[in-house]
Amino acid sequence: MSKVTVIGAGNVGATVANVLAHKDIVKEIVLVDIVGDLAKGKALDTWQQAPIDNYSTYLTGTSDYKETANSDIVVITAGIPRKPGMSRDDLISTNANIVTSVVKSVLEYSSDPIIIVVSNPLDVMTYAAFKASGLAKNRVFGMAGILDTARYRAFLASELNVSPKDIQAILMGGHGDTMVPLPRYTTVAGIPVTELVDNDTLNAIVERTKTGGGELVKLMGTSAWYAPGAAAAQMVEAIIKNENRIFPVCTQLNGEYGLSDVFVGVPVRLGKNGIENIIELKLDSAETTLLKDSAAAVKEVMDVFDKM
Repeated sequence: MSKVTVIGAGNVGATVANVLAHKDIVKEIVLVDIVGDLAKGKALDTWQQAPIDNYSTYLTGTSDYKETANSDIVVITAGIPRKPGMSRDDLISTNANIVTSVVKSVLEYSSDPIIIVVSNPLDVMTYAAFKASGLAKNRVFGMAGILDTARYRAFLASELNVSPKDIQAILMGGHGDTMVPLPRYTTVAGIPVTELVDNDTLNAIVERTKTGGGELVKLMGTSAWYAPGAAAAQMVEAIIKNENRIFPVCTQLNGEYGLSDVFVGVPVRLGKNGIENIIELKLDSAETTLLKDSAAAVKEVMDVFDKM
């Protein structure tokens, strides 16, 4: 059984820990936050939930990275959340410093963990974590596409009045307004979605998905947490159980899709070693253009980080 550390005991981090505990596949979860009592309180609350919801995963909260020693997987949710009117890119300076510091602290006590980044702006924070870690690229990647596809699938399920369980979809590119949904690769119980939804409706759903995070910020005054937390926990589950699940994940591309030295979302096979391999879909010319435009937008923000 594995040990998982979750950095950041805010809404997203606490949800990762809680959802993962309910899966009952991890021996121990350590929740870390600079406000140590917050982490202790949320970990204790989730541990007290265990007798009610029938799981054995033990949780502790701390501000001391020594407690994270020998972690198999580390999920980084630390950083300031988006406020109304802020773009993800506004967060870059503050959160890049936080993520870099967190990674270095983690690696003092765990030599070769798999690191999953959830902090925003996602693609660039994944790059920052990768640079700070010195780990192989298959062991440092970001959670974005699972959340984005979940939003897309949820909107489609509402429109079609079907179960979201039956909808399969893939999105690519950067996390945010330049993401690249792929209706050609979207199915409902195996039926191409283009046979069930007219183009205008589908395009409206795609646009809503692109701004899905911003919609929630406007409604709640802060970033989402239930779906992002569950998405990160699903990635941890795929790794621990060596499920070889195919998910859209933010990773470094080195020639795939004709792109290099950029971190964007692409479909991968996720297993015990982290990213087992990147899957290259056959994109048409319009999809390729959208992906290249998205990658260029991410690269601009990566360049801002490099000049910091």
